[in-house]
Amino acid sequence: MAGSKKPADKGAKGVDKTTKAKGSSSTNDKAGDAGGGKLKPATSINVRHILCEKHSKKEEALTKLRDGGKFDDVAREFSEDKARQGGSLGWKIRGSLDTTFEKAAYDLEPSTTGSPKYVEVKTGHGYHIIMVEGRK
Repeated sequence: MAGSKKPADKGAKGVDKTTKAKGSSSTNDKAGDAGGGKLKPATSINVRHILCEKHSKKEEALTKLRDGGKFDDVAREFSEDKARQGGSLGWKIRGSLDTTFEKAAYDLEPSTTGSPKYVEVKTGHGYHIIMVEGRK
């Protein structure tokens, strides 16, 4: 019976860690992710993207980003869609985006255009480089 109590104690500790992660996510997003913590669930995100029809053009845009280019500047130069405001799509709620795009975007932590954290995704529309500026 003592063995059954120990797993229950471990489970309780796991709950405490989850509670701490939720409470600290609004103030320590970067620190939480560095420790492998999960993002707080969001119902909407403020998202930007760079859309390229060709893989080679997407790779050029990625090179510019890796070389320190600001996300919005690179989006204006390379994106082939109508989001001309530096790739801004604005606030999007769950279910309003392509499912592949949405899953990748909601898994990203917020960042700034000057120091973006981004992900690459291919959808029926082409190749996307996605970054998230805010979550709520």
